[in-house]
Amino acid sequence: MSSFVKNKQSLPKDLLSLTFYLLIVNLSMQPMLNIAIRAARSAGELILRSADNVSRLSIDQKGKNDYASEVDRMAEREIINIIKAAYPEHAILAEESGEHKGNDFVWVIDPLDGTTNFLHGFPQYAVSIALRYKGRLEVGVIYDPLRDELFTAKRGGGAMLNNRRLRVTNQNSLKGALLGTGFPFKTDKHLDAYVGMFKALTTECAGIRRAGSAALDLAYVAAGRLDGYWEIGIMEWDMAAGILLIKEAGGVATDFSFNDKYMESGNVIVGNPKMHQLMYQLIEPHVTENLK
Repeated sequence: MSSFVKNKQSLPKDLLSLTFYLLIVNLSMQPMLNIAIRAARSAGELILRSADNVSRLSIDQKGKNDYASEVDRMAEREIINIIKAAYPEHAILAEESGEHKGNDFVWVIDPLDGTTNFLHGFPQYAVSIALRYKGRLEVGVIYDPLRDELFTAKRGGGAMLNNRRLRVTNQNSLKGALLGTGFPFKTDKHLDAYVGMFKALTTECAGIRRAGSAALDLAYVAAGRLDGYWEIGIMEWDMAAGILLIKEAGGVATDFSFNDKYMESGNVIVGNPKMHQLMYQLIEPHVTENLK
């Protein structure tokens, strides 16, 4: 800080103001990020303790190919209790219990993203927690309890995996690119459109992975493990933390109309700026009116 203050006279006034603003925002959000981390780790420990007793769990079917176990509900309660103890006035939007009214701070929670994987012992699931203030994402945490990988982001503060700063890849061609996706498994309404997108991309890239946890797929784009990702019809709690991670890691996120309405539509394309553009060009011809 001393070197910054020493040289501040050489900075343009607007840049100086922006720098101080970002510093203040980062400092004010750090305690909330710490709470999100504590909640995610606590929920992750609960999930791991239950992983060896899946056959004894109570499981509900919420819809077609959409399941929730008592572990989902227990993990969500754990997260909400930790958040409410620190910030009782904050609002909650959670997958299992829905909306909890509060002020302009809204915590967006998926306590166990990849429930079907968890129930089958398939090792790809995570806790996802995001915080938005007046509609803008401020904090994001995705925690993989199996690998003890903690992905974190603050708006303007970058993205991290444990103690390592994250950047999206610099892949500038589909040739050699590894992409991620999610199938529209809850309904066959958009299946034909999705298959068209899949065909267009799979013939151009090195491979496409569908691992079953949107949160981790998005985190992997931020970490440079995937070059890009797209999906139809995912929920805000599936993507909120991951979207912030990708943006803070230098990536781009849009809906299928090249706008920022992905939270509303549930349709998303992400990647580094060049990869996003290349993917969009092949996806767009298969986008129906209902997907715009």
